Amino acid sequence: FLPRCIGLVTAPGSAAERDVVDNARRRWPGVAFETAYAAMQGTRAATEVIDAIDRLDRHPRVDGIVVARGGGSVEDLLPFSDEALVRAVAGARTPVVSAIGHEPDSPLLDLVADVRASTPTDAGKLIVPDVIEEQGRIGRLRDRALRCVITRIDRDQHGLDALRARPVLAHPERDLDHRANQNADLLARARRCLDSALDRAADDVVHLLARVRSLSPSATLLRGYAIVQDSQGGVLR
Repeated sequence: FLPRCIGLVTAPGSAAERDVVDNARRRWPGVAFETAYAAMQGTRAATEVIDAIDRLDRHPRVDGIVVARGGGSVEDLLPFSDEALVRAVAGARTPVVSAIGHEPDSPLLDLVADVRASTPTDAGKLIVPDVIEEQGRIGRLRDRALRCVITRIDRDQHGLDALRARPVLAHPERDLDHRANQNADLLARARRCLDSALDRAADDVVHLLARVRSLSPSATLLRGYAIVQDSQGGVLR
């Protein structure tokens, strides 16, 4: 999405280099380039481009490689259909963008590259995102996130308001007073029950005591009791 560093294979001081770099930096000003210069036509072109691609492919910071050259005749573009170059691009671990010539030009390099750019200018637009578009996207995402947060806060606030509006929270002393009245009623009821039970038990004790007293020999003695004997000591019945 946003390469740390772009590897560029092109001829030194070429219009293709300016097109790639200027258009890329116009879209993303902070983009970094690691340029490996090579002959882009002639008998040495294929070998030098292969060496440049290999160098950039081994570079630890390069995340993408652009092979760029402006338009030319079919003979000028023949090095970019070289079998060794095609195999080198196909075997590269780093993604390669082919930006050779103009739209009608179609060297074999276009068929094995990860991305084909119609021109070097197009390559500059393809390799990095547009900073203005990304800032707009970030702004929209930030606004969306803000709306989500505000909605969540409003919902939670309404929930808290609803909870606070409940009688148990709005007037907690009412429930406490109600519970206290219930406890007082239960306590009074318990006392009445206990007093009634004690009164019944006291009555039972009184009745039992009366029965015990009525059956006791002491009661008989209290009513008067004697053993009457005659002068000889015999019991009179």
